[in-house]
Amino acid sequence: MKLTRRLAQLIFIGALACSALGVTDRFNDIGHKLMCPCGCAEVLLECNHVGCRDSETMRGELASQLNSGASDRPILNFFVAKYGPTVLAAPMRGGFDNVAWIMPFAVLLLALIGTFLLVRKWRVRTVAAPPEALNTAADPLREKIRKETEY
Repeated sequence: MKLTRRLAQLIFIGALACSALGVTDRFNDIGHKLMCPCGCAEVLLECNHVGCRDSETMRGELASQLNSGASDRPILNFFVAKYGPTVLAAPMRGGFDNVAWIMPFAVLLLALIGTFLLVRKWRVRTVAAPPEALNTAADPLREKIRKETEY
């Protein structure tokens, strides 16, 4: 009976420790997705200001959100609603924020295509004329220049 009781206690303590570690991992994961609003341009969990009230407040809010059982997305939405979209270290995927992820690659691709087409157009435009067209004596101005420069 005592052995069963001890075993149940050990299993309970192990489960409690595992759940606490999971919350700590989530705390670190979500905390690194948020920026400190104090103006230090640091990630929330790495804000190094001594006595920074903003980071302490946000860490407390993050802990309370995690204890409430909310998933990651609603927690991030809570912080965006409270502090604005600048609180996110990187834009969330979905909706209009996809533009922030796609546009740099799209602009690079369009620039490469535009450069290729421009170079191709220049090559077509600058096709070398046949040598006999350059040496014709039909152009009196060119003949006069040759005589004056003795070239």
